[in-house]
Amino acid sequence: MHSTVSQPILLLNCGSSSIKYQLLQTDTQQPTAMGIVQRVGQGSSTLDHETGGQKFHLDQDFANHTEAMAAVVAMFHEHGPALDEVIAVGHRTVHGGDTFQESVLIDDAVIATLIELSDLAPLHNPPAIAGIEAAMLVLPNVPHVAIFDTAFFSTLPPEAYTYAIDREVTARYGIRKYGFHGTSHQYVSQKVAEFLDRPLSELKTIVCHLGNGASISAVDGGVAVETSMGLTPLAGLVMGTRSGDVDPGLHKFLGSKGMSLDDIDTSLNKQSGMLGLCGFTDMRDVATEIAAGNADAKLARDVYVHRLVSYIGAYIAILGGVDAVCFTAGVGENAAHIRGPVIERLKGMGFELDVAANEQRSTEAREISTPDSKVHVLVIPTNEELAMARETMAVIGR
Repeated sequence: MHSTVSQPILLLNCGSSSIKYQLLQTDTQQPTAMGIVQRVGQGSSTLDHETGGQKFHLDQDFANHTEAMAAVVAMFHEHGPALDEVIAVGHRTVHGGDTFQESVLIDDAVIATLIELSDLAPLHNPPAIAGIEAAMLVLPNVPHVAIFDTAFFSTLPPEAYTYAIDREVTARYGIRKYGFHGTSHQYVSQKVAEFLDRPLSELKTIVCHLGNGASISAVDGGVAVETSMGLTPLAGLVMGTRSGDVDPGLHKFLGSKGMSLDDIDTSLNKQSGMLGLCGFTDMRDVATEIAAGNADAKLARDVYVHRLVSYIGAYIAILGGVDAVCFTAGVGENAAHIRGPVIERLKGMGFELDVAANEQRSTEAREISTPDSKVHVLVIPTNEELAMARETMAVIGR
């Protein structure tokens, strides 16, 4: 992205009841507008639009993503910046299955395939498709690009992505580990190389993407070799409302107690994780509760840290050593009370935490390990929108 002429790209991230958007200038790599629509199809929808230091708010019910997208376009029309300069629209698309291993130009065939893949990501793909169709309706004359969360992990070796189940069942249903948050893991692993001023090709890096959804990856020379999320985004680390790894026998056990498959799925996806353990999903609240002596909050954090340390240790073994461990996303970038205990637990593997550096709040990339540490411990803000813009440019440049 080295163009000198400003060429705005509209970036869309559609959730089941939301649309997050950003208008990014390709020359400055800075957003000139951003916003979010919330509670789509739930009554009492809201739209917040920010541009030029001003904020605009709208309360209006949107029955679906098409109505919400039309309101977003109207907001741009009324308050700017104009969308007639937009050269492309980039769409975050969670699950590409086996079919999409890189970002693609969207056409009817791509949409049809995304619909087929929806049962692999029932929470994520249907709203993304609705957002794509709505955006193509209101911006029909520019290219639309699908950027897949799973694409970066298409390089996983077979021993990492294969589940030890009946191989015929695997083949019939396309069952394998796919991995998610790939756009972030790829962006951050590249930023680690820049920060350390070393070639990406010679670095062994572990990226901890810790937000409400959380995942960890092992990246060897810029190539993903392992990750914690699996067939769906439910596997792996403890998350805000998701359980992460549980005994696969739990489903049958809970079923025998009278819970339906849907009930169990809802419980593990929406009522588990930090919420299920202590009633809070925001790590700031968890820290406050721990300080106030809340034993449930302390146990929740300890489970969270234990799971993360277990994965880091496993990934060091898979990589055959590690040069850098990096924390990113909302929790990773801001929760010193999570990073600190994780690194302390890794002391025996040569990690040394700079306590003062860890406690410091910053929006900049920084190192929080001491000069004596055998492993660089970094905090690097992710920028999925910028990564999406670069992908969009690459696709339309082809």
